[in-house]
Amino acid sequence: MAQELTIGKLATLAGVSVETVRYYQRRDLLELPARLAGGQRRYGPDQVKRLHFIKRAQSLGFTLAEVVSLLALADGHCCADVRALAVRKLQLIETKLAELTAMRQALGELIHQCDLNTGEMDCPIIRAMNRD
Repeated sequence: MAQELTIGKLATLAGVSVETVRYYQRRDLLELPARLAGGQRRYGPDQVKRLHFIKRAQSLGFTLAEVVSLLALADGHCCADVRALAVRKLQLIETKLAELTAMRQALGELIHQCDLNTGEMDCPIIRAMNRD
């Protein structure tokens, strides 16, 4: 299977759409192979692996810009640099989780106040959002 995959087959094997493949090519995440005599491009298994790498990195919360850095580091042996990126990403996720937990608590309390506010026209949720 050296260089025999069409873009459609590549996309299917990687679990993405053809448009995603093209987008990653425009973002320089995926190499654009030369056209063959018939005008089609052919892709190899290394590009399926690269697409899987990109999707796994995204599933861990890395942005495409961060994936570019990870791909550059993956081509060498810079585990410490990759670890530093992962640590920063984990810190960001932990900050977001704390913010989401605070929002969840606040909304839960407002809903509870609303439940206690039977029949009144003044909504505690609206009142809380109108506070200065």
